[in-house]
Amino acid sequence: MNTIPYIKGITFAPFASAGRLGEEDAKRSLALMKERTNANFIILAPGGLQDTPQSETIDYTSERTMTDTELKTMIEFAHELGLRVAVKPTVNCKNGTWRAHINFFDEDVPCEPKWSNWFPAYMEFQNHYARIAQETGCEMHIAGCEMVMTERRADEWRQVIAEIRKDYKGLVSYNTDKYQEHNVTWWDCVDVISSSGYYPIDDWERQLDRIEPVVAKFRKPFFFAEAGCMSAAGSKNVPNDWSVQGESDLDGQADWYRAMFAACRKRDWVNGFALWSWTDRLYDKKDIGKRRDYELYAKPAEDVVRENYAR
Repeated sequence: MNTIPYIKGITFAPFASAGRLGEEDAKRSLALMKERTNANFIILAPGGLQDTPQSETIDYTSERTMTDTELKTMIEFAHELGLRVAVKPTVNCKNGTWRAHINFFDEDVPCEPKWSNWFPAYMEFQNHYARIAQETGCEMHIAGCEMVMTERRADEWRQVIAEIRKDYKGLVSYNTDKYQEHNVTWWDCVDVISSSGYYPIDDWERQLDRIEPVVAKFRKPFFFAEAGCMSAAGSKNVPNDWSVQGESDLDGQADWYRAMFAACRKRDWVNGFALWSWTDRLYDKKDIGKRRDYELYAKPAEDVVRENYAR
């Protein structure tokens, strides 16, 4: 099985809008992230937008998407800090529907939206950032995130990966969603398998048992391109649920991270993590007791990450 350097990663400022990564606060936050967590890797996730799950066009030039200049500057700064960088261009829907539900009829039907229109738009979106990843020397290109309903279209995904490789010569991965690792049939065409590790605090062993045969079958390196838990009461039991409304639970978030690291440490095929997430605009430490989000800064979970990333 091929190997890659162990990934001690964090997703930084996901889906930042234009202007945010150009601020000095963003650079200060990234430098502090490296100092406080022992991270050696970041994911930058420029967002593309389509109106609904059935829209056939993807916009990545509006003010809701980081500019190319900002992205390139942040990649350069991350490299100066000694961080490895992955670019993960990610599509979201303007109407708020989760991207996993982007879907069309399996066969083209006149007057209905079509896979044959959407996939070329998606390839253009990915290739745009593949060229930036190549130009800036990024260590990885992740060809999308949690696109569950698209994943059955294996032929189109193989073409997406092939097109990316024309522009980008580094490692190519794809970030499937939690519970979907065994459903992707085209892992053979990427260099690295990755998924979103939002598993309940008491279910890590069972889920790792399920994922392990997938990694063994395809003989590719594996890491969790996302993993995280909110600092809200109840989140450790359903860490994928952004809508949990419990009171702030900083210790519950820290406990979830301890459980994740402990379980994964026993599996030598888990090649690391890119945790969700670290903000480009740091909040006041005195406010952490009120926060119920995924952020790590200054919370007890940050201490758990730092200790484990120091191993």
